Amino acid sequence: MAQIGVGTDTVPSAPFTTNAMSRLHVERHRTQHIGWLRAAVLGANDGIVSTASLIVGVAASSTTHGGVIVAGVAGLVAGAMSMAAGEFVSVSSQADTEQADITRERQELASDGAREHAELAQIYVARGLDPDLANQVAEQLMAKDALGAHTRDELGISEVASAKPLQAAFTSALSFTVGAALPLITAVVAPGINLPWIVSVTSLVFLAVLGGLAAYTGGAGIARGVLRVTSWGALAMAITAGVGMAFGATS
Repeated sequence: MAQIGVGTDTVPSAPFTTNAMSRLHVERHRTQHIGWLRAAVLGANDGIVSTASLIVGVAASSTTHGGVIVAGVAGLVAGAMSMAAGEFVSVSSQADTEQADITRERQELASDGAREHAELAQIYVARGLDPDLANQVAEQLMAKDALGAHTRDELGISEVASAKPLQAAFTSALSFTVGAALPLITAVVAPGINLPWIVSVTSLVFLAVLGGLAAYTGGAGIARGVLRVTSWGALAMAITAGVGMAFGATS
């Protein structure tokens, strides 16, 4: 049994057995959230910014309160469908590319396994293993799941980060709808004369909360996340309000 030196004493080290491995804690990393988090944050942020900007711009053009609400509802529906379609097409293209690479890798493994073994071993050497150990690791991993090893370590495609078109489309549409509903509900209850200001301020609050939650979930700085979304939201609403006022003045 191996001995571990501690000062002048020696302590026998416990063998690393299968039972010991089964007692290891399961770690959960923030990258596990990346698939749905990206789509959810993008959808909600776009829902708040685009709908609030639309409402503020239409209201600034001296349109009636009813016209503002109709524009907001139309923006919500059109935006949700646009987000769903855009995410589905984009992520489907990514998934197609991943599958094409996996298919080619499967063919290369079938036609020249030795070269693929050497290629995988070289990847591990580049990561810091000595050549002999890298060859052993590549051999054992390929014996268990050759395609999985090359997909993960050569192509950089993992189950956590792989493209999921339907999940991205649904998450984006739902989060856009939730985000767009916030300024729309505010516009429904806000007095007509102060509607642009009320919607702008409350929307910035909504964006700040969203940015903070997204940053916290992703493990980033909360202040930076809040500043990032609120600054762009404020800019979008200010520009749209200016356009609405300009068109209202010339009508």
